[in-house]
Amino acid sequence: MEHIDEREIRATLSQFASGMVIVTGCLEGEPAGFAAQSFASLSLNPPLVILCPAKINKSWPKLRESGNFCVNILGADQQAVCDLFAQTGTDKFAELSWQPGETGSPVLADVLAYIDCELAEEHDAGDHSIAIGRVRDLGVFDQERDPLLFFRGAYGSFAER
Repeated sequence: MEHIDEREIRATLSQFASGMVIVTGCLEGEPAGFAAQSFASLSLNPPLVILCPAKINKSWPKLRESGNFCVNILGADQQAVCDLFAQTGTDKFAELSWQPGETGSPVLADVLAYIDCELAEEHDAGDHSIAIGRVRDLGVFDQERDPLLFFRGAYGSFAER
């Protein structure tokens, strides 16, 4: 198989706009979380979602060990929240309001929607994992705001045509 340059892969895949989410969990009472764009619906029956955390992610092992995670869908006005959760070594929850969801994972205040999941399966996939979550609870908080999108290496929002 021919080697494909990593820069070419990034440039090509950046042509696909994706939503931004914050994935949260709680292990032994301590919240953890990270920003992600590799998230999608997988199945309606049973209700399943897919998440692909990077293997270098420092928070994912805590969420894996807890057995649960919550996907918090960000609004276009929440880039600062996304940037906060993209960092490592900081207390990401210090100045954010949240409440525990059905699984105990943090549901962030002011997000568009949330999907609270039990970790059903995890598979090895190169430099990422493929995590399948069985939906335990979900809800929409705000249907009026636009989502935070990531496209060609930059944040943006949705515009109807």
